[in-house]
Amino acid sequence: MTDDFFSKLDEPRIVESIRQAELRSRGEIRIHATQQMVADVMQEAARTFERLGMTATAERNGILIFVAPKSQKFAVLGDSGVTSRVGTGPLDEMASSMAAAFREGRFTDGLVGAVERAGALLSVHFPRVEGAADRDELSNTISRG
Repeated sequence: MTDDFFSKLDEPRIVESIRQAELRSRGEIRIHATQQMVADVMQEAARTFERLGMTATAERNGILIFVAPKSQKFAVLGDSGVTSRVGTGPLDEMASSMAAAFREGRFTDGLVGAVERAGALLSVHFPRVEGAADRDELSNTISRG
């Protein structure tokens, strides 16, 4: 599934969806895809969250979409600023909708849908402040490891 997964991704579309989602909020969204087998997807996603510097955002308002196609597992994690406001339910819903798309082989659609949901969530809880500068704190590209 790994080669199939990566070959079917429309990366420019995914990166643009991240950029668009982040324009509506002060939050940060990252996607990381590992090419390794993963036993505990939540544990590996948490390690990746730290390694990518996602805990260093000013408002702790990052969301990571972590995908391990070789293990056929994925997770959606929010930093403390996100989960303290909404819990993990909305993140679990993002993962559920992503799972449905992945089962149909619609990998890009699944990731874009999760990004759009993450952007909507962040825009409600971390809206842009008119007149205030907001810098993109983290890369919008898909990281791999």
